[in-house]
Amino acid sequence: MGVPEINPSENNGTYIDSADWNKLIKNQNTIVIDTRNHYEVSIGTFHNSINPNTRNFSEFPKWVDDHLDTHLENKESTNIAMFCTGGIRCEKATSLLKKKGYKNIYHLRGGILQYLDDIPKEKSQFEGECYVFDKRVALDQELEKGSYSICHACGMPVSIQDQERKEYRKGIQCHFCIDQFSDDDRKRFEERQKQIDRLKVKNHKIYKD
Repeated sequence: MGVPEINPSENNGTYIDSADWNKLIKNQNTIVIDTRNHYEVSIGTFHNSINPNTRNFSEFPKWVDDHLDTHLENKESTNIAMFCTGGIRCEKATSLLKKKGYKNIYHLRGGILQYLDDIPKEKSQFEGECYVFDKRVALDQELEKGSYSICHACGMPVSIQDQERKEYRKGIQCHFCIDQFSDDDRKRFEERQKQIDRLKVKNHKIYKD
């Protein structure tokens, strides 16, 4: 997060287990903040949570300085509940807020992944899928591989519906990056995708043999 003076292991918010999370975030005196990056939030988040629209976690402290107070009716009494994928970023975020003097700071123990593992789908307040940093891209409410894949041009997660858009060209571009790259870039991406496809065909033949 780029704030070396905080120490989450010694000073952080109150952990909330999955079983108590729904009650906390449904409380009218609670604001809920998603501490993940904008592309993670775009495919799934908790109902009524605030999206800071950060590109990376190092932008979160500036968002706190510039915008957090606008979401608080009463800085002394409002509950601030934060979450992330596995519970690490939101723990650091609570430490940051405590250092800045905020009170009533909470974070979801184990993050979204633990919550989805603990809470039945019919009681879940999480909407959409959870972005993960591996080849699965996203997980659904049952923690199975979700419906998203990665645009190999810009790295953004793209849904099945996104892949049906006219802007989408596998391995070359999606609607997020249609204006980000030059024609020369796209020629390189196209050649890379051809090589990937040829390798897949080759490996498939070896496997069959």
